[in-house]
Amino acid sequence: MSAKAVIIPAAGSGTRLGSEVPKAFVEVSGKPILQRSIECFLGIEGLRQIIIPTAKDYIDRCKELCSDLESEYISFEVIEGGSERQYSIWNALKILHNSIELVAVHDAARPFLRQDYILRCFEVANEAGAAVLGVPVKDTIKRTDEVGSVEETPNRKYLWQAQTPQVFRKDLILEAYKSASANGYLGTDDSSLVERIGAKVKMIEGDSENLKITYPLDLKVAELIAKGWI
Repeated sequence: MSAKAVIIPAAGSGTRLGSEVPKAFVEVSGKPILQRSIECFLGIEGLRQIIIPTAKDYIDRCKELCSDLESEYISFEVIEGGSERQYSIWNALKILHNSIELVAVHDAARPFLRQDYILRCFEVANEAGAAVLGVPVKDTIKRTDEVGSVEETPNRKYLWQAQTPQVFRKDLILEAYKSASANGYLGTDDSSLVERIGAKVKMIEGDSENLKITYPLDLKVAELIAKGWI
């Protein structure tokens, strides 16, 4: 069984959510969003390390939250996040245990991830090197130029909305991040850094319940999901 780690960046602000605290610490049905996201991974066989980059002022609060979830098999580590999500992940990658073989990155603001999707992503990444959870695009997508004129309507049959977790073999994600750091490249997600060095990434179909809580409407939907109403 491969030794696994998960990085859950939780340094994002709550501005778009209309919150005074970082969104990871906003509660959904009486429980912080971050706690719900961590709990998605508890019980995954082979999980040995959970690393949470967060805002400097919330490190102690995050450690307190993690202290209630610790197990004898999993090491929890809370570190200071960077000014960009990518920098937070890079900080976390630097402290992976030597024994780790597979690394998952999961948004703290996705608290309703099903464990069967996690297991599938780890399974595929172990075989292929990299796996990303996502859902097929439902709407027609337009590509425009810099002044807003439509240049292309891509075939949505081949378009996906990427989610997390995104899972990688440790050597691959480290190589991708080292290259990005050396060249000052800032990607939109972890997969884009791996794609950049020429590696193939497999897409795994998930579902829309794995929503990312970003706006007030998302929070209302999250409350309904948490209560089992949808």
